[in-house]
Amino acid sequence: MKKTAALLLVLLTLLGAGYLWTLPSHNEQAVRVDIRPGASLTAMAQRWQADGWLPSALLLKVQARLLGKQQVLRVGEFDIPPRLTGPQLLAFLAEARPVSYRLSFIEGTTLREAIQTLQQAPRLKQDVAPLTRNQIARVLGIHGNPEGWLYPDTYIYHSGESVSRILKQAHQRMQDNLQQAWQQRQHKLPYQTPYEALIMASIVEKETGVGHERPKIAGVFVRRLERNMRMETDPTVIYGLGDSFDGNLRKKHLRDRSNRYNTYRHKGLPPSPIAFAGRAAIDAALHPQDGEELYFVAKGDGSHYFSSTLKEHNKAVRQYQINRRKETYRSAPPEN
Repeated sequence: MKKTAALLLVLLTLLGAGYLWTLPSHNEQAVRVDIRPGASLTAMAQRWQADGWLPSALLLKVQARLLGKQQVLRVGEFDIPPRLTGPQLLAFLAEARPVSYRLSFIEGTTLREAIQTLQQAPRLKQDVAPLTRNQIARVLGIHGNPEGWLYPDTYIYHSGESVSRILKQAHQRMQDNLQQAWQQRQHKLPYQTPYEALIMASIVEKETGVGHERPKIAGVFVRRLERNMRMETDPTVIYGLGDSFDGNLRKKHLRDRSNRYNTYRHKGLPPSPIAFAGRAAIDAALHPQDGEELYFVAKGDGSHYFSSTLKEHNKAVRQYQINRRKETYRSAPPEN
């Protein structure tokens, strides 16, 4: 009788242990958890129990000890699948990838726009404060204006990663692309340094509405530089106006010599890039298309009409802008 009772007790104990071992979590849908640096399994399990989806923090701690998985936690956000047993949860935490976020800088983005993107990025640690042009230059080790030194691309990060890491990654990617393109550049270009090519690429990027026109637009600007003509491109003037630009480029802006980016008054390249240039724009600046064209005018559909003579250009301006559009987009030097 005693043996029977003992066996029954052992059996019940085994059944109870088996039941507890396979006890599933209460969540019927995936639940997101955020594991911060320094968090312990005990503390997180107690929080999950308090949140209502983990049956027992003590049970999970015992299971982790028996399975040798006390150090299973990794930093990041994780989406816990529904109805996991304790051992399954521990295995998931050891192997799952953290939730990732995406942050994109598109071609033609300015540093001011990129700062807004970084400030609004969810779960990104704002470790550069204040997030200003000067602070970014300090983080990247750049002397002067850091405009144009971030590569336009999509960057993947996890919760808790920092703004400075994104900045450094984007800066390194730009350096790598620019240096590679510079090594493969066409000969006899009017640039002394890769930085000058980057300035040109940024202008090409802002002037281009149709991708295949990049080399042709670059060719126009290269020929202007070679002939000691002013570049006379609106995007540089607009960049120099900064926050004061209200969307309407006026004649007084084009005549303003105090604007260092006013390529209607100052010959040569502007002092810095005016936007983030992608690889296609960089390649175009370093492989401009041959030709005789010195002028181009926006046709209103994103593309341009290119001209070799001022007479032809003025005719195109009348056709595509004066007669068809209220806002002009001037891209040619005036007659002397």
